[in-house]
Formats: sequence, structure tokens, C-alpha cells
Amino acid sequence: MPEFPRDLAQLKSWFEEYGKPRLPGLLGIEVVNVEPGKCTLRFDIELKHLASNGFLHAASVVALADTAAGYGCVASLPEGAIGFTTVELKSNHTANVTSGGLVAHATMQHGGRTIQVWDAVVRSEENDKQVCLFRNTQLILYP
Repeated sequence: MPEFPRDLAQLKSWFEEYGKPRLPGLLGIEVVNVEPGKCTLRFDIELKHLASNGFLHAASVVALADTAAGYGCVASLPEGAIGFTTVELKSNHTANVTSGGLVAHATMQHGGRTIQVWDAVVRSEENDKQVCLFRNTQLILYP
């Protein structure tokens, strides 16, 4: 498990660099803001984000929302924690868009010592249309 910087400016840069060769980088996810209890990420919709039917692939939306919740979780780790793992997630897809940017705003709903619960709302940047409501539960890990 990687060691995360505790400084928020360093953490944002770390996410951008560490994510490049991983799924966030492959999807073009950009870190807009990360701080304890909140995280905002975005990407520009490209062909790689679409399903074979031409619509936005649900997995692309879930990856954006889950990454926002995960990055926010890291910024919100309790003292002594070394990381987290997702133990449950749910998504409700309320609309579809096929162009422009998508933005996920994740907020912590519960920040306990062993469990964090995060909600994310994914919206179109062009018209603020809600695309997805997302919730996940993170198990906090200790050495």
C-alpha cells in the first residue's frame, strides 16, 4: 500500500501522478479539489467513456464517482490509518450525456474510525444535468 502525503497540495499532486498509469489516468480523470470531507474530480467525455451502444458507459461514471470518494477518503483518514478499501457501492444513473465534461462532487456522510460513508453526485458540466447519484462505504485500514 502506498504512503500518502498528509499535506493537501502534495496529496493533490500525488493523486495526479500516481493515477496517470492507473484507471484514473486511463480515463482522463482530473483532480479539481481534494480536502477532508470533500473531493471534486472531472473528465472530458471521449469515445473511450462510451458503451458500444453509443451512450455513456455506466462503468465510466462509477469510476469517476468512486475515485472522487476514494481520494476524499484518503484526505480524511483518521490518525494512524494507512489506507482504505471499498466494501460496498451503489449507483443510480438518472440521465445520460455523450459529450462535454462530467464532474463528480463527493462528500463524506460519516467519518468514523473504521468506516467512512461517501456520497457523490455526478453532473454534466455543460448543463448541470444530474447523471448519477452514488454512495459507497469505505473500510479504514490500520497497520
